[in-house]
Amino acid sequence: MLVTDINNVKIYNLSGGKSIPEWLVDRKRKQGSKKKQASSDRRIELIQDFDMPGVATAIAITPDGQYVLATGTYKPRVKCFEVSNLSLKFERCFDSEVEKFEILSDDYSKMAFLHADRYVEIHAAPGRHYRLRIPRFGRDIVYHKPTCDLLLVGTSADIYRLNLERGQFLLPYTTAASAIDSVTVNREHQMICVGTQEGTIEAWDYRDKACCGTLDVARNLPPSKEVPSITALEFKNGLTIAAGTSTGHVLLYDIRGRSPIAVKDHLNQLPIKKIRFQGEQKSVYSLDAAMLKIWDESTLKQKACVESSSNFNDFAHFPGSGLFLFAEEDTKMLPYYVPSEGPAPRWCSFLDNLVEDIESETVHNLYDDYKFVTKQELADLKLDHLEGTSMLRAYMHGFFIDIRLYKQAKSVSDTFAFDGFRKEKIRKQIEAARPARIQLKSALPEVNRDLAQQLMEEEHMRNAKRSAIAKGLLRDDRFKGMFQNPDFEVDKEANEYRILSAVLQRSERDKARRKENVVVDPEEEQNDEQSTDDDLYSEKSESEREGDKEDEGMDEERPGKGARNGKANVRPQKLGNGRGKESSGVRNDEEGDEAEFSLDVEEGANFNIIQPSRKLQTVSLGKRVTKLDHTTTTAQFDNGIGKREITFTTAARSRGGKDEERDRSRYQAALKKHKEERRKVIRSAKGVIRKAVTKKF
Repeated sequence: MLVTDINNVKIYNLSGGKSIPEWLVDRKRKQGSKKKQASSDRRIELIQDFDMPGVATAIAITPDGQYVLATGTYKPRVKCFEVSNLSLKFERCFDSEVEKFEILSDDYSKMAFLHADRYVEIHAAPGRHYRLRIPRFGRDIVYHKPTCDLLLVGTSADIYRLNLERGQFLLPYTTAASAIDSVTVNREHQMICVGTQEGTIEAWDYRDKACCGTLDVARNLPPSKEVPSITALEFKNGLTIAAGTSTGHVLLYDIRGRSPIAVKDHLNQLPIKKIRFQGEQKSVYSLDAAMLKIWDESTLKQKACVESSSNFNDFAHFPGSGLFLFAEEDTKMLPYYVPSEGPAPRWCSFLDNLVEDIESETVHNLYDDYKFVTKQELADLKLDHLEGTSMLRAYMHGFFIDIRLYKQAKSVSDTFAFDGFRKEKIRKQIEAARPARIQLKSALPEVNRDLAQQLMEEEHMRNAKRSAIAKGLLRDDRFKGMFQNPDFEVDKEANEYRILSAVLQRSERDKARRKENVVVDPEEEQNDEQSTDDDLYSEKSESEREGDKEDEGMDEERPGKGARNGKANVRPQKLGNGRGKESSGVRNDEEGDEAEFSLDVEEGANFNIIQPSRKLQTVSLGKRVTKLDHTTTTAQFDNGIGKREITFTTAARSRGGKDEERDRSRYQAALKKHKEERRKVIRSAKGVIRKAVTKKF
């Protein structure tokens, strides 16, 4: 498959292989096809045996869209392909070549063939039904359905009418021309139009059996040595007709006027062979021997063109789709697919999925194995001494050179190509970094300037997640009020900001150290963090400081610490309305074996039980429990939501063995009771698994 990109319109040659220069075709044929081309694996055989022994002369699609008929030589024959099976249905041979043929029914059951030796053959589904001869050589044929007349024109002024219902010739229509090259019938009002050799169009009405009008097309064309003839005619609707001339022009007319609506020049001076309309895309398809041009009927702008190494003879277009079938001066009949002109037909809908998976391959009119170079480029490669040898092929203003030789010469001449590549890479990286620096110096908003600058810095970080978040905050319209509305200004005097200020100061300090490449000693960093924590929570109560000393292993007696054997009983303390400290005291019970400790902490204190002090973390678990024995602590703090109080109690060690055994027995009894309660709640999964297995099998 070859992909051509013309005017951003992709054209897929479904049976194309490598592009070979014309001067190598004969040599390739002489050598034979011993080596299989690698590109042949990529060719798509849309319809099996879609070719002719010699040359394909004409091709058409049945009105029901189920069959494709094609004629060719040598030996002259017609092939019928069934698209539902993507294969050949039947093949019939003739005694002479076919000029044109017409399909008379919706399928292949009725056909009429106009031969080059003046014979006309009528074929049915089993084969040839009847064969007759016309007085002059024919050039075109069309079928008029309302009257069952087969109209034939040729090298005479007469329009021959063969009535297929009665089986006899009717009186012909005689025109004012010396010869007629084309004929067509309007399917809406059944008017017959013929294109003459004198460059005129004559319209005939079946009701009057007389000429109802003549249109001079040649006078609307640039003057030339010979009078252009009308070689192709096609109606778009009841009023618009397209006329193709022998000079390569296509003219669009409204049958109510004498001046053309539009004139399109193929610019190659070749006769127009066929014209078709695509109403949905407002496209016109005009074919000459060199190419098929696809252009817009209103603007005359060319959309795309299809070219081939051989001359085109005819083409067929599936209505409402982008599939084209070409008959050319070659054994292969080429299928082309243009997705921009419509989807693929239903019988080959897989083409839509196929072209999406194929990588874009743009062809710039260069051959696959050869490279075009100018004379200056050849001198730069130091290969100018090869001029006049078989290594170069002169073409226009340059030469074609073998691609392998070109690559070798390019690698030798570009010795310092890597250095240039490296410099270019460095330059691109520098240019990519410059916009980031310029963007940071841009004007900052009046509201939350510090936050905006921080987000601008994070926008250009390597961390993709943080960069995406920063871009969203800066560019999303939903967050623009954060940098425009003063109500969203960050209040640095708020209690929440005061709590986080130490953390922000630490992060700013770390950023400054990283910029200055300062190496910090771990012990110094630990002391800095400890000092920051002391600054943050400088409003600790004296009782909390004593608790910190106890965590650090300082075994000092605090006043009022009347710890005794037994469990510590803790009573909840009522929160005071003031911000001062609440008194802490010790109360001995009547029996004297229980003690109660209460420690109230000032509002805003940070009593973190998840991460205790650093010195306490270095102590073993046994010593830590011993240090914290007989301790009951009550913490009060304000976190911005409301005042809270948390009380922590640690059981004391018993002095006697009986107390330890009693505690152990109570623990085991409580554990046993807990397990029994859990057994009553938990259900077994055996039944569920058994049911699931049963359903599965």
